[in-house]
Amino acid sequence: MSNRSEGPGWSRRALLSAGGVTAGGVLLGCEAAPSAPVKAPPRDVVLQAEPLGLHFSAMDPFLFCAYHDDTFPRGNDRLGPVADLAGRQLGSDFTLKDGFRMYHGHEVPGFPQHPHRGFETVSLARRGYVDHADSLGATARYGQGDVQWMTAGRGIVHSEMFPLTSISEPNPLEMFQVWLNLPASDKMCEPSFHMMWSESVPRVVTLDADGRQTEVTLVAGRLGDVRAPKPPPHSWAARADSDVAIWTLRLAPGARFTIPPAQPGSNRMLYFFKGSRLEVGARVLGPRTGARVIATEQTPLVAGDSVAEVLMLQGRPIGEPVAQRGPFVMNTDRELRQAVLDYQATRFGGWPWSRHDPVHGAGDGRFARHVDGRLDRPT
Repeated sequence: MSNRSEGPGWSRRALLSAGGVTAGGVLLGCEAAPSAPVKAPPRDVVLQAEPLGLHFSAMDPFLFCAYHDDTFPRGNDRLGPVADLAGRQLGSDFTLKDGFRMYHGHEVPGFPQHPHRGFETVSLARRGYVDHADSLGATARYGQGDVQWMTAGRGIVHSEMFPLTSISEPNPLEMFQVWLNLPASDKMCEPSFHMMWSESVPRVVTLDADGRQTEVTLVAGRLGDVRAPKPPPHSWAARADSDVAIWTLRLAPGARFTIPPAQPGSNRMLYFFKGSRLEVGARVLGPRTGARVIATEQTPLVAGDSVAEVLMLQGRPIGEPVAQRGPFVMNTDRELRQAVLDYQATRFGGWPWSRHDPVHGAGDGRFARHVDGRLDRPT
C-alpha cells in the first residue's frame, strides 16, 4: 500500500500556497515558505549528456533501460494488430513503422519465451498491457501504471507479449524495462516475480512557488517521508545502504522541482524522454536526452513551455565485474559459459505452455497467478 500521512492541521489553501505535497490525493505536511533569499546562478550539475534511442545506457548498479512507446492500432480476435504486416521483418521487427514495432512477435507484438540469469527486470507498464508467462508456471497480465519486478536469479524463461485488447480503439503501449544487476552473492538465488499494482505505487505531488505541479512516481526509493513499495528480498535495492531509486517525474509547463542529493558514492542518471525543453541546473536539455548528473548535489529541474517527463535511475554501485552475454549477466566468463551450458541442459525448468508466445483472454483483466497458485489482483 502507499505510504501516506496526513498534514499537521494545515488548511488546503495554506498548504498549497506553501508549496504542499500530496500522495495519492492525500495531503502531506510541509513547513511555511521562508522569505525568498537572493538566488545564486544555477550550477552545472550535468557531467555527460547523450541522445536517447530505444535503449538507454545506464550506470552501475543498473545495466540498461529499454523504452517502448508504440501506437498500436485496434486489435483482432488473436489480440494482434488490425494492420498489414507486409514489409516487416517479423521475428525481429525493431523498425518503427506506422507508429509501432512487432519486436520478436509474429502475430502479437512482444517478446516470446527467452531466458534470463543473474539480474532483475523492473517493468514499468505506463500504458497498455503486458502478458507474462514463465518456466515456473506463473502467469500475469499487468499494465496501466503497474510494475512487475522479476528476479531472474539462477535462471528463468519468460515471455512478455503486448496483447491488443481493444477491438474498437487504438492500443497505445508505453513501458520502461530497467535491468538492475544482482551482486555475486545473490546471482544464483531462486527466481521469482512480484507485482506492484498501480494502486499501491506512491505518487507524490508538489507545487512550486508559482503553483506549478510536479508529480513523482516512486517505484523504488523514497522522497521525504514517502517510500516506494518494498523490493524483493534478494534485490540490491533491498539493501538499506544501496540508495536505489527508480522514479518518474512529470513537470507541468514551467514547473520547478529539485531532486534531493543522493548518498555519497551513488550514481544518478536522468532520462528526459518527453517534452520540448528541460533545464537541469545550468544546462538546457533538448528532447529525448539522457544525462549523468552529480548525484551528491541537488538536481534543480525547470520544465519548458510543455509538460516534461523524466525517468531517474539512482543507486550505489555494486562495484563487481560484469560479464554479459545477451540475457545472462554474471561476474566472470567462466560463469557465463556455465550459464549457457545450464540453459542448454535444463531450459531453466522447461516451457510448460503450448505456445512460445502465450497471451491471455481479451477480458481477463489485470492479475498475477504465482507459482504457489496464489491469485493476486489489484485492490
